[in-house]
Amino acid sequence: MASAPASTGSTKVDAVVQKVAANTPEKLSGVALYSRFALAGALCCSITHGALTPVDVVKTRIQLDPGKYNSGMIGSFRQVIKSEGAGALLTGAGPTFAGYFLQGAFKFGGYELFKQQAINLVGYENASNYRTGVYLASSAMAEFFADIALCPLEATRIRLVSEPTYANGLIGGFTKMLKSEGVGAFYAGFGPILLKQIPYTMSKFVVFEKVSETVFSYFPKKDMSNSMQTVANLGSGLMAGFAAAIVSQPADTMLSKINKTKGAPGEGTTTRLIKIAKELGLRGSYTGIGTRLFMVGTLTAFQFAIYGDLKKYFGAVGGVEIAAK
Repeated sequence: MASAPASTGSTKVDAVVQKVAANTPEKLSGVALYSRFALAGALCCSITHGALTPVDVVKTRIQLDPGKYNSGMIGSFRQVIKSEGAGALLTGAGPTFAGYFLQGAFKFGGYELFKQQAINLVGYENASNYRTGVYLASSAMAEFFADIALCPLEATRIRLVSEPTYANGLIGGFTKMLKSEGVGAFYAGFGPILLKQIPYTMSKFVVFEKVSETVFSYFPKKDMSNSMQTVANLGSGLMAGFAAAIVSQPADTMLSKINKTKGAPGEGTTTRLIKIAKELGLRGSYTGIGTRLFMVGTLTAFQFAIYGDLKKYFGAVGGVEIAAK
């Protein structure tokens, strides 16, 4: 609880100071602050990924069966609807929403936490001078823990999308995989998901920070309205999404492949990854890149816009910025 302001020696001035203090929101810190960052991150990721489930379904189908789905994003949408009905576009919506709710909490909350820890460790001035390194390290550590939470649900989602008759929804698919294949099946794709998500998140946060830093150098944040700040976050997020999609596409394709079916008896994850990489080649690893650029660019833009607005709504204004904005 905030202590009362010290007396200035003037009754009138004291009254004004107390009135201002009473109407000034106290900045949060500790668990109160970072739990709000985590909640804002959970909501922005689950909302955006959930809304783009149809695009993700089509992207995954193109990656898993490029021979069949070879008519681009729009054509593949039509193929899925024609052969399986419009409802097929929502396959895996449950695990997508649940998985990215958890992942978003760890990713955004962890990024803010690790960034603050870096500042505490090296000092504000050093952190500011070498902020690109701080962004990279903080986002990589946050994503590692986020992927531990995401991996089982992502494995379930891919199985449901690749095998539409496998199970009925999140609970059914999760339970069936657990009973028939064990816990290890949920983490068969942990290596690919790290190879995909860590570079993805590092490029996503660094590009967002750099682009927004450039924008705010020309249009100071303090002089911008809330709506214009949201627009700036949208634009910066779009650029960040394009960069993240290009960097992480090969691992995303491998993740889809390794989770499509279970491995042969005695075949380890590393062996399977090497085999898949050889089969795909560089060109094959970028199968579906057009659809994924659209998907990742859109969802990243809205993620940062929603995240920025939710932080304000939750009163999470105590984070430290190490670049002039």
